[in-house]
Amino acid sequence: MKPFATVLDAGTSTTNHTGSWRTERPRYVHRLPPCNNACPAGENIQEWLSLVEREQYEDAWREMVKNNPFPATMGRICYHPCEKACNRVTMDSAVGINSVERYIGDMALEKKWAFEKPKAQSGKKVLVVGAGPAGLSAAYQLALMGHKVTVTDTMEKAGGTMRYGIPQYRLPRDVLDGEIKRIEALGVVFDLGAKPAQLARLRDSKAYDAIFVATGTPLAKSVEIETSGNARVLDAIAVLKDMETAQKPKLGKRVVVFGGGNTAIDAARTARRLGSEDVTIVYRRTREKMPAHAAEIDEALDEGVKLKTLSVISKIDGETLTLETMALDDKGAPQPTGKKETLKADCVILAVGQETDAAPFEGLDGVAFQNGSLKVDPRMMTGTDGIFAGGDLVASQRTATTAIGQGRKAARSIDAWLKGAELAVATKNDIATPDRLNKWYYAEAKRAERTCVASERRVATFGEVQQGLSSDDALAEARRCLSCGNCFECDNCYSVCPDNAIKK
Repeated sequence: MKPFATVLDAGTSTTNHTGSWRTERPRYVHRLPPCNNACPAGENIQEWLSLVEREQYEDAWREMVKNNPFPATMGRICYHPCEKACNRVTMDSAVGINSVERYIGDMALEKKWAFEKPKAQSGKKVLVVGAGPAGLSAAYQLALMGHKVTVTDTMEKAGGTMRYGIPQYRLPRDVLDGEIKRIEALGVVFDLGAKPAQLARLRDSKAYDAIFVATGTPLAKSVEIETSGNARVLDAIAVLKDMETAQKPKLGKRVVVFGGGNTAIDAARTARRLGSEDVTIVYRRTREKMPAHAAEIDEALDEGVKLKTLSVISKIDGETLTLETMALDDKGAPQPTGKKETLKADCVILAVGQETDAAPFEGLDGVAFQNGSLKVDPRMMTGTDGIFAGGDLVASQRTATTAIGQGRKAARSIDAWLKGAELAVATKNDIATPDRLNKWYYAEAKRAERTCVASERRVATFGEVQQGLSSDDALAEARRCLSCGNCFECDNCYSVCPDNAIKK
């Protein structure tokens, strides 16, 4: 027989003996839930969903924050690869993991649940350079380990790309601030609005026992566009950063955004909310090739943003843009066709990507960059002893969730290094794939979807676009989980075993 919920394995014997004649007895087998395996932050999703299912909400939150200190934040901005891996899609639709995470994260803020402080201090000092998701994640984990942590950043507020790259209509700042304050309450010291760190000088000062660098990709990539006249060309990251200041950027009525990623979408939607009436995204490939997430593109189009694909900006002369039509070759690469057209715009916003900044590493021997990313070893240590790095600075998927996972991993490596110990490598169980499930006793259940504010209302404000689940929907959604790979005490094995061989 197949294992129930992948936990009862009848072995490989082909005999059918029962009772005292049984050749191979059932045995309990742990398998790895596919959602857990797909989570870049390393959350034990199956475990905290089972706690939500039993309405043990605070226990569920405490399970979440073992690996991710930002459940309310990530419940809004994570693109939930866990749901793409969910086995429930073979029945109806994926469990709304991200929606439930946000629900529990918001409950924690409302009820003011706090992290438990470490029982002892190590006496070691660690500097974290960069107050983005990777840096804050590392600082949180290191503080829980008993180390004295200082976080430094050139910006006036902590959050990194979560604050200065993600608009408020996607992530309200009171949510982000509430989750950062919990980290600060652990005793983490924040040095904000500081001068750029010079790592060679910090290393030589021996003021810190270890340093973790998570400065991200603060530099805008350049693009070759012929520019003349009084052309107004802005950088998308700079525009989004300026949204956090008292003086909001003035973009004009007609805005063109050049690029196809999530930053381009955020810049275009921000322009609409600032009063720009005619906003167009120009992208060199087709919509299907855009790196931006499909849901974000759909919401932008609903808000009146226009999309002009297979086009590049070849010249900007004052308010006149010259576009060249592109065609995809056999390999999917855009090639110029020679066909030109013009477009009017008060300003052009470039969103063609960001790059790392090597300046803080000047004077350090052994530090190397490859393809624009800082090289680190499996411990996430750079070529300089005691200096670690993570987040967008190193080669990875450049998402906040991935950065949080890298911050956690780096903290574990730093802790082991400070203790002079080898970091234990965790072994993973086999993944609980759909073919290992018996789903006959699960009924189809419709997924609870989050609702969006109507497009005509949301473009007039920076209020949050996507709403959260109700308490009933969150509970129902958690109960859709199949608990792949681990027992959640449904007791179906008792009812089907003819030998009464099941023992807890």
